[in-house]
Parts: sequence; structure tokens; C-alpha cells
Amino acid sequence: MKETLFQAIDRQRETMWSMADRIFDNPEYEGEEVFASGLLTEYLEQNGFDVEMGVGGYKTAFRAVYSHGEGGPIIGILCEYDALRGLGHGCGHHMQGPACLGAAVALKNMETDRPFQIVVYGTPAEETLGSKCDMIKKGCFKELDVAFMMHGGPNTCTDVRCLAQRSFEVTFHGKRAHAALAPDQGRSAFDALIVAYQGVEFLREHVPDDVRMHYTVSELPGPANVVPAKAKGDFSIRSFSKKTLDGVCERFLDIVKGSALIAGVDYEIEEGTFFYNKIPVLLLNDLLMQNAKAAGAPQLAPPREKTGSTDFGNVMYEIPGSCIRVAFVPEGTSSHSQEYVDAGKTEAAHNCIIYGAKAIAGASYDLIMTDGLMDQVKAEFAESKKKNQ
Repeated sequence: MKETLFQAIDRQRETMWSMADRIFDNPEYEGEEVFASGLLTEYLEQNGFDVEMGVGGYKTAFRAVYSHGEGGPIIGILCEYDALRGLGHGCGHHMQGPACLGAAVALKNMETDRPFQIVVYGTPAEETLGSKCDMIKKGCFKELDVAFMMHGGPNTCTDVRCLAQRSFEVTFHGKRAHAALAPDQGRSAFDALIVAYQGVEFLREHVPDDVRMHYTVSELPGPANVVPAKAKGDFSIRSFSKKTLDGVCERFLDIVKGSALIAGVDYEIEEGTFFYNKIPVLLLNDLLMQNAKAAGAPQLAPPREKTGSTDFGNVMYEIPGSCIRVAFVPEGTSSHSQEYVDAGKTEAAHNCIIYGAKAIAGASYDLIMTDGLMDQVKAEFAESKKKNQ
């Protein structure tokens, strides 16, 4: 049956490659992925899925459902399709939708008496807005028993942990004055920002080893001969533990408050993205890798123990999930690079789509057909969440 499932994916290969190339040639950004979402949902509708657009508060997000019988596991397959401004598809998101659809359609058409449901979610703006964070707050994904994703990469592997991340935009408001003639009449917002940066540096000594803190000036404060009335900075704080991150962020907020008091200015804070750490389910990782190997995926590698931040972490905090990364570029090649873009329409990229589809379809098949396997996944997830919050 699994060989038949893989053959069903192979029969879609020309369509999948065409979709990927067209999305690659028409990069879209930040929740405005109208062409990509339209192309993907059209294919889903043609293949018997019920499609709802605009879910989770994003006009280009979608939810597509196919039910086979009553009850059974609900398999979620999530795809992204946004690009990077100034670079295009430098993260390979153009491959995700076609791979996920190839898997979903093959599963939908397999012959079995077992009941199941396939739910494909389209999740826009991963690179900037982290749409999955908002979507899950509005009820998306929570009906799923598991969630799968795929991604291109330099190796075929899975992930174990990722960094939780909170970002902040801090604006200090002071009082403008002539820096030479009347400095006493001014209150420098830029002084407060510099003090905040220095406070973060002092904080580094007193946080766990896995904590990462970054900052930058996001708006220039003006000429040197004018006491700056406004200064704006962006801050990003990360940890592999959401609980640890929350504690460090409380201390960071005190730094901002203290910096304003030192400089005699006011401040405002706008919190941006809040990505959670993944709750790893190694059984799901193993299922994806076993099926990737069976499909002949190249450059098989051990799981990545530590990765950056992703809004998929928020989904994996709620339900069991895993992402298979499939090799299509040489080892050592970084995402968000021109090398990724240059490889986007190569034979290796086309094959990546097929391998990713087969890994997801095969793992989903195992969960549908193997008695007790889903229960094992959920039990591991519950135990893992106790240890990785």
C-alpha cells in the first residue's frame, strides 16, 4: 500500500513542479501571497478538498479538509509560501505547498477501510509576521492530532529543539534642545536607549547559557547638535525554554524602565512576535526519517539538536508535530542566501518536493494504519511537554 501511495505522488510530479516554479517566479510577502494561495487552493478544490479562505485572520491563509469515513486520526499538513523581500524564495517556501498537496492528495485517494481526516493549512507570512502564532490564538490547528511540515535544506533531517523568542520595539521620548547652548533644557531619548543596551550587556552575565539577546537602533535619533527627543530600538531575546525566556524578559522590561528613569524620559514598548520552543516528539521525527529513507531522499543526517526560532514552535507547543528537512543544496549552504535562490528551480529542488511529499504521506499512512501508534505519539508529547516548557 505504501508503494502505491508513493506512486500516487510520482503521478503528480509534473503538476507539483509546475506549481513550485510558478510560485518561485512570483514571490509574495507578509500576508499578501494571493497568487500562491490561489494556486494551491485551486488544486485542492480540484481534488475534492473543502477549502476555506481567510482563516485565522489572514486573507491568504486557508484550511482544506477531506474526511474519509467517521472518526479516525486527524492528520494536519502545514505549508508556507511567503518569500523574503529583496531576495525572493531564499528559504525554499515555494517547495512546501506543492509537497504538502502532493502528500494530501495521495492520502485522500488511497484505498482503505480505516477512517481518517486530512487537514491542509496554508500559513502565510512566516518570515515576518509569524502567522501561525495568531492563527493558533484564533483556534486554528487545535483540532489536529498531529501536524507535519517539510522544508528544504542542506541535509535530510529533523529538528529536536528550537529557540523560543520574544521581540520588542522600545521607543523613548525625551525633550529636544540645543546641545551646545541649552543642554540642561533637554532630555536625551538616545541616552536612555544607550543605557538600555548597556543594561542588556550587564544582564548577559546573569542568565542561563542558552539565552540569546540581540538589539539594534531601528530609527536614527537625529543630528549631534540637537538633544534627541526620540530614540527607537529593536530587541530580541531567546531561550530553548519558554519559562526561562519569560523570566529573562521580566528583567529586560525592568532595564527599559530603569533606563528611562536614568535619562529622565518616557518610554513605550510594543511587543512583536512571540515564538515558542518546540516540544519534541522523537517518534514523529523517526517516522518521517524512516519514510524519507524509504523514498530514497539524499544526504540523510542525524536530527539537528538546536535550531533558531519558528512559529511552528507555537503549533508544536499545543499538539504533536514534526518537520522533515530534505536536502537540495550542498552541505554548509545557509538559508536566506543567494545560493538558496539559485537552487530554487533545479532538479534537486524538484526532487526535494517529491521526497518531502513521500516522507509526510508515509508517516501519515503509518499513523492511520498502525493500531496504537497515535496513542504512543500523544503519550510522548505529554511527557516531553513536562520537560521542555
